[in-house]
Amino acid sequence: MPKSRYRFNPESLSFDKVKLGFRAVILRGLAYLVGSLLVAVIYYVVFAAFFDSPKEKALLREIDQLTLQYEIIQREMDNLDKVIGQLEEKDDNLYRTIFEAEPIPKTQRESGVGGINRYESLEGYSNSGIVIETTKKIDNLKKKLVVQSISYDELYDLARRKEEMLEAIPAIMPLSNEDLTRTASGFGLRIHPIYKIIRFHAGMDFTAPTGSEVYATGNGVIEAVTPAQRGLGKHIIIDHGFGYKSVYAHLDNFNVRKGQRVERGDIIGFVGNTGTSVAPHLHYEIKLNGKNVDPVNYYMNDLTPAEYEKMIEIVSKTGQSFD
Repeated sequence: MPKSRYRFNPESLSFDKVKLGFRAVILRGLAYLVGSLLVAVIYYVVFAAFFDSPKEKALLREIDQLTLQYEIIQREMDNLDKVIGQLEEKDDNLYRTIFEAEPIPKTQRESGVGGINRYESLEGYSNSGIVIETTKKIDNLKKKLVVQSISYDELYDLARRKEEMLEAIPAIMPLSNEDLTRTASGFGLRIHPIYKIIRFHAGMDFTAPTGSEVYATGNGVIEAVTPAQRGLGKHIIIDHGFGYKSVYAHLDNFNVRKGQRVERGDIIGFVGNTGTSVAPHLHYEIKLNGKNVDPVNYYMNDLTPAEYEKMIEIVSKTGQSFD
C-alpha cells in the first residue's frame, strides 16, 4: 500500500492528510501501468537478445538437421554421379568395343535439361539457391540414367545379335577331318589339275570317299541347290547372314532344298566328283560381303592352336588343287 501524504496547515498549525482527487488517482495509476509495461518491454528485449525461446530452439534444431541432411544428400548425389560416370566409361570403352558399336557422344550424355524457366517456381524463397541447385543435380542425374538405360537396351540387342552372328559364322570344318589328313589344298594361287596353269583357288579342298557326309558350317538359309555338271558341279550355297556365305561344291547328292533353314552341323549333302574335278573331294569356300576369304581362319570351333598351326603347314605345302 502506498504511504499517505500529509500537508502542513499554517492556520491550524497541524498536518492535514492529503486526499487525491479522481483525476490524480487515474493519472497515478496510468503512470504505474506505463512504467510496468516499459520495464516489461525492456526485460523482453534483453531476454530475446541473449536467450532463445523453446520454439526458437526447436526451429534451430530442425534447421541443423535439415542442413545435415542436405549435406548428406549432396554427398550421395556426388557419389551417384561418380558411379554413373564409371558405368558410362565401361559402356563406351568396354561393352561397345566388344560389340563393335560407336560410343555415345559426350554431348548427348551431358546435354542439359530443356526449359528456360524450368526452375522459376522455385525462386523467391530464402532457400531458393539450395533448392534449385539440388533440383538441377537431380535432373542431371535423371538425364544421365535415361541415356544409360537406353544404351543398355541397345547393348542387349547388340548382344543378342552377336550371339546370332557367332552361331551363323562358318566356324567348323565342312566334313570329318580327324588328324587333318583330309586337308588337300588351300586358299590362294595353285596349279590347276586339268589346265596345269597357276590359277587362284578361292577355297579349300578336302579329300573324302564319295558319299561322305558334308555339314553346314554355320546357321543359315539354303540360298541355292545347283545340280550343275560343269565348274563347281553339284553345289550348295548357304546364306548365313551378317555378310557371310559358304559354298560346298562337287557334291554327289543333296540333303536339303532351297529356302530351308539349317543349323551348324546339319548334314546338307554328300561328297562327290561332279563338275571340274579330278577325284572325289569337297571344294569349300567362304565369302564375306561378296569376297572370298581364306576358310583356314574360320575353324575356331574345331581346331586347337596346335592343330591350326599344323593345318597352316599342310596347306602351305600343297601346290595343286583338285578342281
